[in-house]
Amino acid sequence: AMAGGLEPHLEALRRELRGPAVLSVLIALIAVAITFLIWRFVQGRRSSRKAVLLLGLCDAGKTLLFARLLSGRYRHTQTSITDSSAVYRVSRDKSTNVTLIDLPGHESLRLQFLERFKAAARAIVFVVDSVAFQREVKDVAEFLYQVLVDSTVLRNAPALLIACNKQDVTMAKSAKLIQQQLEKELNTLRVTRSAAPTSLDGSATGGPAQLGKKGKDFDFSQLPMKVEFVECSARGSKGEEGEADLEGLEKWLVKVA
Repeated sequence: AMAGGLEPHLEALRRELRGPAVLSVLIALIAVAITFLIWRFVQGRRSSRKAVLLLGLCDAGKTLLFARLLSGRYRHTQTSITDSSAVYRVSRDKSTNVTLIDLPGHESLRLQFLERFKAAARAIVFVVDSVAFQREVKDVAEFLYQVLVDSTVLRNAPALLIACNKQDVTMAKSAKLIQQQLEKELNTLRVTRSAAPTSLDGSATGGPAQLGKKGKDFDFSQLPMKVEFVECSARGSKGEEGEADLEGLEKWLVKVA
C-alpha cells in the first residue's frame, strides 16, 4: 500500500528529470566541467614551464645580471659561448622558484640556444644595453623580432620583460625612449618582411612577418604576451663594491614565478 502511494510521486519525479529544465542544468554542468578541465590543462602546461630565459645582444650585461640575481655579488664576466642555468628563489618561501637560464648573445649562437630552451620558457627577460642602444637599435630590434614571431613563443606567450640595463651610466637611454624606438623599428621590420620576395615554392624568403595587428602601427600591447619595461643596473651606481639596482626586475620575477 505504501509503495502504491509513492508511485504517483515517483512518476512525477521521473517526468521532471526528463524535462527541459533538468536538461539545461545538465548541459551547464557539462560546460563547467569542460571549462575546468581545459583550465587545468593550460595551468598544467604553464606550471611545467619553469625557465626564465635571459636574452639579448653581446655585452648587454646578461651574465653579470645573472650572477647578481643569484649571489648579489659583482663578478667580472666575458662573452658567453654556452648557456648557464641555476635555480633562483624568488622569495623566502623555498618552494617558489624558477630556473634562470643565461643564453649566449653572439649572433651565430643566440638563435640555436633559443631553439633549445624556448619551449620551457615561463618568462623571458630581454636585456638591452641602454648606453649603446642608439647605436645597436637595429640589431636589438632584429633579434627581438625573431623572438616575437617564433611560433612556440607566440603559442606559449611567456611574460616578457625588456630590462633596460646599465642605467648607472649618465648616457643611458630611458626605458620610455627605448620602448618608443623599439616599436618604431619593429614596425619597420614588419613592413619590410611582409614585402619580402617569395621563393620558387611560394614561401616568403624573409621568414614570418605577422607581428601585431594588421593595418595598425605596431606597439607592444598588440602581442599575446604581457610586455613590461624596467630600468636596472647589474653593476650598480656604486660600482663593483656596491649593490646592483635590480628591484624592478626582482619584483617582476616574483609576479611571474
